[in-house]
Amino acid sequence: MAGMSPLFKARVDGKDPADRTVTLIGKPGCHLCDDARVVIEKVTGELGSSVEELDITQDDELYRKYWEQIPVVLVDGEQHDFWRVDENRLRRALGAR
Repeated sequence: MAGMSPLFKARVDGKDPADRTVTLIGKPGCHLCDDARVVIEKVTGELGSSVEELDITQDDELYRKYWEQIPVVLVDGEQHDFWRVDENRLRRALGAR
């Protein structure tokens, strides 16, 4: 399934949204990160998905890879969005029906 979009992959592999993990990569004091966190917490709270948050200022690799895109949202380790998070798109990526 390499190369598939996360949305298509979610539908093909049939994973339950509760078995998925959403990662927010951001930094302290970032208003876009705060906005993304609100959407992520709402969607994952309703679907039962796990959430983790990583501070880009504490990880050199994340800093090099994502600095100009924060906040960055990953679904099961694959990049889903950056800058702004669309609630409906995130629901679909998590496999909500």
